[in-house]
Amino acid sequence: MSKPVEEILDSVVEDLGGSRREGQVQMIELVSEALDSDGHLLVQAGTGTGKSIGYLAPAMEWSMASGERVIVSTATLALQRQIVLHDAPRVARAVTSVLGKTPRVGLLKGWNNYVCLRKATGGYPEEDALISRAAGEYGATATGEEVTRLREWAMSTDTGDRDDLVPGVSERAWRQVSVTKPECIGTKCPLRDSCFPLLARGAAEESDIVVTNHSMLGIQSAGTPVLPEASAFIVDEAHDLVDRVTSQLTSSISAPEVAGLARLLRREKILATDLEAAGDAIGTALADLDEGRLTRLPEELSDALLALLGELQQANADVADLPGKNETDAAAKSLARGRVQELADVVERLLSDERASGKLVTWVQHGFDDRPSLHVAPLDVSSSLADELFEGKPAILTSATLALGGSFEHAATEVGFAYPSQGPWDGVDVGSPFDHAKQGILYVADSLPTPGRDGYGDEQLDEIVDLIEASGGGALGLFTSRRGAERAAEYVRDRVKTPILVQGEDQLPTLVREFADDDEASLFGTLSLWQGVDVPGRTLRLVIIDRIPFPRPDDPLGQARTQSVGAAGGNGFMQVAASHAALLLAQGAGRLVRRHDDRGVVAVLDPRLRTARYAGYLLASLPPMWRTTDGAVVRKALARLRDADEPAS
Repeated sequence: MSKPVEEILDSVVEDLGGSRREGQVQMIELVSEALDSDGHLLVQAGTGTGKSIGYLAPAMEWSMASGERVIVSTATLALQRQIVLHDAPRVARAVTSVLGKTPRVGLLKGWNNYVCLRKATGGYPEEDALISRAAGEYGATATGEEVTRLREWAMSTDTGDRDDLVPGVSERAWRQVSVTKPECIGTKCPLRDSCFPLLARGAAEESDIVVTNHSMLGIQSAGTPVLPEASAFIVDEAHDLVDRVTSQLTSSISAPEVAGLARLLRREKILATDLEAAGDAIGTALADLDEGRLTRLPEELSDALLALLGELQQANADVADLPGKNETDAAAKSLARGRVQELADVVERLLSDERASGKLVTWVQHGFDDRPSLHVAPLDVSSSLADELFEGKPAILTSATLALGGSFEHAATEVGFAYPSQGPWDGVDVGSPFDHAKQGILYVADSLPTPGRDGYGDEQLDEIVDLIEASGGGALGLFTSRRGAERAAEYVRDRVKTPILVQGEDQLPTLVREFADDDEASLFGTLSLWQGVDVPGRTLRLVIIDRIPFPRPDDPLGQARTQSVGAAGGNGFMQVAASHAALLLAQGAGRLVRRHDDRGVVAVLDPRLRTARYAGYLLASLPPMWRTTDGAVVRKALARLRDADEPAS
């Protein structure tokens, strides 16, 4: 570790009133070396290591010494805010005191994450029937009330950032005050000097460290430049990178979407009868198909897509002929052009050679009122990440869960590090400051029956009751399905006296806050709880995992990826399903120990974690807690925790 970085770390530690952490020091050394050598690095750093300081200190020192910009990406809003509001300013102060230079830090999100002042003041056509045109006022609808609040907020906010609006609003309401980049009228907008997304981009262009999110990396990796030029990438919460990028690059089309576009065009006096008919043909073709993956497009659907593409091309020409000289006409024209192109891009992907060759995965989904939609997503994003982002540049990816089955190979392959063009890469686990073997027990209930396709029986539910009674509450129940969580809650509520909170019965932040504030409460839920809950202390002393979280066997992307791995001679189950389960298990188990004085039990109610041939791989991905299959021992341990830590009345 170079002397300046060491001094910066010491200054940060002094500011925090703490002491050096071994894993953090090792991480700083590794990141510094990777930045200096254009290296590719995977760093697994357990909770409590101080990862953000571990990469921000060397990143800022390197940026000041080289004059180069670093992009820092996160998956969650919570970490992004933590970095921008707390960690980055603290490290920047330390850099200033050591180097005499102050790093500039910018925050950058997607264009439509910022309010459009022109649209908020009525400068774009309304997209939904939220306004009573006769009265010129909003009707008494929840969405209308949200839009009224949004427009008032737009006139007072300094950032225009959606995430700064508390409480938040629905997607439908936000769309009334935001535009995508193609819909922006650009230089014709009289409010351009006050434009929030432009101001954010301008600030990013002047910044040494730009904090963004994985979705923006996804757009950049697809060849659309949305980030300022940078010479290095640091990706935190890197375990989520591939899923977030894939989600960003997933698109869909349905008959109602086409009908909505037709209505928008008719408002601009563009004849859209044939376009709407083409959309209806898409709906008819999809209605005859079962939910699930399409390995080929049926002829009726293919013909309908070709017809729709022709109508969209005509609509694009019609929109180009619209007047756009004054601001109002320019806004309407930009909005129409953006929506036409958005749908045309989806149809072109569906008809492309990439889809025909299997590089894009297509599936049918039946949603609200059984209305069908057609989806398309990339099979693999590794080459895009490698070619568009990481090649020839330092790239550091970090998370508490990167080494699955004790190896970094899976993570390196998924993000493109394994391609020969990327050069050598390194994977290092800098450990955790916590003593998991003394702080946590991993209990595998191997005497229970193996969960089947339809879930599990009362034996698992009785085990949940016994565990919660022993612990006196304080349980986080992680379930692989909403139905499982709700069924368990109903069963347990009838048999225990302590409160049971269930995801879906209130806003998730509210439920987590109630759980954290009530020593006897338990919280049951699904995927967002596996990765998104940080409740240190006595409140969370028991994590219950109902079953190994394998992906659904009918998941289209999972199916396609499994087949692709098998066709290449690999083990599709292990590389796709088992890796997915290992990551979620590690994330779920990681909810228990969040600080040095945390104690508790992670209980997995699926005997396959002990008996199946892949059990060793999954166990090697988990924190090194003390392991047992003895339920009596676990219940006694939970009772001791309950009684020893019970608050004074």
